[in-house]
Amino acid sequence: MPKHIRETLIKVMLASFVVGVLLAFFNIEPKELFENFGETIQSVFEIVARIVEWAVKYILLGGVVVVPIWLIFILIGKARGK
Repeated sequence: MPKHIRETLIKVMLASFVVGVLLAFFNIEPKELFENFGETIQSVFEIVARIVEWAVKYILLGGVVVVPIWLIFILIGKARGK
């Protein structure tokens, strides 16, 4: 078997494993995936949307503290000529 074919097969198997683990994390079975494809995509989208909604709240909360401190450091650096 040529080297590039073997490497490609290994990459495909690794990608399939990672996707399989992610789908298992979302409690998606292969049979359900084919039977309810539209609903599956919608449920994954809803889960991702909830995760993003959760994360944005904390990013904004942290940003209220981090951004002003970062700006102060930038201004101090410019004042020192760096």
